[in-house]
This record gives sequence, structure tokens and C-alpha cells, in this order.
Amino acid sequence: MRLFFYYRHVYLNFTNIEVTLAGNRTAKTCPAALGPGFGAGTTDGPGAFGFQQGDTKPAIVPIQIPRIGKLVILSVPGEFTTMSGRRLRESVKQTLIRNGNGQFDNDTRIIIAGLTNTYSQYIATPEEYKQQRYEGASTLYGPHTLPAYIQEFNKLAVSLAKGSKTVKGPSPPDLSDLQLKLLPDPSGDSPPPGVKFGDMKHDVSVPKSGFFHKGDTPIAVFWSPNPRYDLLTEGTYAVVEMLQGKRWIPAYDDDDFSLIFKWDLDNASAYGSASLEWEVPDSASNGVYRFRHFGSFKRTIGSITEYFTGASSAFTVS
Repeated sequence: MRLFFYYRHVYLNFTNIEVTLAGNRTAKTCPAALGPGFGAGTTDGPGAFGFQQGDTKPAIVPIQIPRIGKLVILSVPGEFTTMSGRRLRESVKQTLIRNGNGQFDNDTRIIIAGLTNTYSQYIATPEEYKQQRYEGASTLYGPHTLPAYIQEFNKLAVSLAKGSKTVKGPSPPDLSDLQLKLLPDPSGDSPPPGVKFGDMKHDVSVPKSGFFHKGDTPIAVFWSPNPRYDLLTEGTYAVVEMLQGKRWIPAYDDDDFSLIFKWDLDNASAYGSASLEWEVPDSASNGVYRFRHFGSFKRTIGSITEYFTGASSAFTVS
């Protein structure tokens, strides 16, 4: 059985979307705001005193439709009420059937994955919005929020069904500098005299047999500074590379469960080290491997960030 994966993804400025309603009427969403019912809370518990509007509510939000075979996932950046979810699923399903040239039918399964990629509170139906209870009061972009989501998801559904391209849309703001930090930044690091960051502290200890078996755990320890100088977002601290021909090719990194990255500070010497531990999975191919470590550091708190890498000796898995 062959499965295939397709997806469509866009960013939308949800504060000013023109929505076509029944009877060829048009309306618009509005800048994000919360109603008093949000501050009042729910039957689960009352809201906090002193509730005030803030400016942290998102304007640009992503929507996405991944497809795996007959399964279509509507990735929504919020919490849809039960009826909102039903309306969205049914509308998208009919759009896919009409435009899919036989790819989709009544057996196509549509599911909603909530709280995806960002959070924009609740999405209530227009009727629920009028009631202004907790969910309606937590629907940010006005009474036409749900119709706007249905309209924009249907546009993605047409693109997915027909194989056409989509426009990425406006990029969301980078708020990384505004994130709350509960730990102070590291103040500067240096390696022991005579070594550099990325040098080996303890190289891989090869068994007497000369190779590792599946299930064994080779370990390498590198001289390494505090890893918080740069979190290497979209990158990695640790890689297991495999030798293919004359090139080292990444095989596993620190988002694989089999590869563990640990950083430790020796309180006596104040020098840091990074331990890379790889539990060789049963699915690993026989061959020659090595560890590769990536990191960054500052010499003082005010100096520039410098980057380094280091590699262990090669070892064999058989």
C-alpha cells in the first residue's frame, strides 16, 4: 500500500478579511478583541479581577491542510466550538469533492487539529458569538470569524484538490526578542587551556570486538560551552553522521529519540562539556559512523557570538 503526503499552508491577516456571506452579502473581520464574557470566565472557574485588553493578540495567523491518502487534516490556530468544527469540516469536504476530479468522496475523512502553529483563542459560530458567553466573547475577529475561516480553508482545499500553488501571505512578526526569560543569559565561556570548544574530552570507546552492535550505546564527550548562547532553532546540537563514499552524511540528529544530548558544568573547574549518546536502533544500517557536535559561545557577555563544531573518531556498526 502506497501513501502520499500533500499539504497547503498560508499566512493570513485575519483583522481585515472580506467574507462573502449568504445572499451575496459581504462583511469583514475586525481587529482582534475580547468581549467582557471572556473576563467573566466559565462554569469551570471565574475570570481574574482587573481584566484589561492587551496588545498580544495575533493579527497574522497560519492555516494549513495536510493530506495523507484519504485523510485530510485541517490545522487550525485556535479552538473551534463543536458546531464551528462541524461546519468547517462539511464545507471543506464538499469543496474537495467538487474540485478533486474523483480524488475525494464521501469516504474521505476530514479531521480538525486544533491549536496548530499559533493560538488565536476560540472560534465560535455567528450565533454563538451573538450570545457573548465565554466562547463567543473569546472569538477574536468579530461575528464573521468562522465564515472567514471556512472561506479561506475552502481556498486552500481548492488548491489542494487541483494541485495549484498558493500565495504564502504576510509573514508574522518575529517576537523572539519579547519572550519572557526566567534565566539570565550566560555571561561568557572559555575552554580549558590548550583546547578549543568542539575538541574531544572523551572520544568514543570502541568495544574489543572492534564494532558496535544494534542496541549498544556509543558515547562521545566534547568540550562545550553553555548551549543557551544560541538555541540553534531549525538546527541541531548533535548529529550522528554516516560515511557514504568519501562524504559524511547526517543520519540521526537530536530530534531522534535514539540520540541524546546532555550538557554538564563541572562546578569545581567551571568548564562545560557535552555528552552525545546514541542508542543504535535496530533500523540503523551497518557502516561507519561518527558524532558531530555544534554549538556557540561568547567570550564575555558583551562580545559577539562565535560558532564551532567538532567531530569524534569514526566507529563501526555491524
